[in-house]
Amino acid sequence: MATRKKIDFNIVLQKSINLIDENGLDELSLSSLAKELQIRPPSLYNHINSLSELKQALAIQGLKELYQYMLHAAIGKSGDDAIRNLSYAYVQFVRTHPGLYDTTTRFPNPEDPELQHQQQLIVELVMQVLEAYGLQKEMSIHMVRGFRSILHGFTSIEQTGGFGMPLDTDQSLSLLIDTFIRGIHSITNYSSDNRKRL
Repeated sequence: MATRKKIDFNIVLQKSINLIDENGLDELSLSSLAKELQIRPPSLYNHINSLSELKQALAIQGLKELYQYMLHAAIGKSGDDAIRNLSYAYVQFVRTHPGLYDTTTRFPNPEDPELQHQQQLIVELVMQVLEAYGLQKEMSIHMVRGFRSILHGFTSIEQTGGFGMPLDTDQSLSLLIDTFIRGIHSITNYSSDNRKRL
């Protein structure tokens, strides 16, 4: 007699991450997930209520993992170095988990308190790094928006194969981040003596 597979929510979540990273978020369905888990689709309802609920959980997990990538990259760094490390960590996360990253921008319920909490943690991390530049709070928020726009835009184009010219995309990213940093310097009195390490 075959041994029944032990399935729990964490296994369902991890298998879903593997599927969407490999095939894309739009290919995720309860039937494809059940097939991957080698169970019947109705058995999934022992662990999740719907595909929407699963996608919401994936979005929260994606934000948690993105935050960890960025946090580890920023520890011990400050100012320009911290900005660069945050940038490269963000891009590395998207390259490693393209499907999971996609969930962080395409979730069913934007009012979910846990989702909002995870989003806020990332914002606060970037804000903390920006403290080294002595920006006013309003300007810091503008910079956070700009930072996110740069990284999301770059990774979105890269993931869809939009960078067709035969030039190193890592070099393009580096130039882009350096330009952003120079922009921060142009609106502040930042100096090396003003640094704050995480």
